[in-house]
Amino acid sequence: MPNIGPIELIVILVIALIVIGPGRLPDVGAALGKSIREFRKASTDVADATRVDSGPLPPSETAAPAPTPEPPVAAPTASTVPAPIATPAPPSDDDPKNLPV
Repeated sequence: MPNIGPIELIVILVIALIVIGPGRLPDVGAALGKSIREFRKASTDVADATRVDSGPLPPSETAAPAPTPEPPVAAPTASTVPAPIATPAPPSDDDPKNLPV
């Protein structure tokens, strides 16, 4: 791939000046520079994120042993709580079983 020399660069700038115009050329140049800067930063961030560190791991600090957890308190279950006693409802007068024969 051939390098761009000073003559080619001048030709590109003259064409850009004709196409874009002298009023907007600085804005377009600033936007192009900002885009290139952001692209370089993003590619560096991706390269840093994908790099694998093959160095030795730093020694970890010795922490105090974790306290032994206390056994949970037994919650009342169905076997420890007596079931409520159901009482039969008193017979009503309009029940067909209670009619005289």
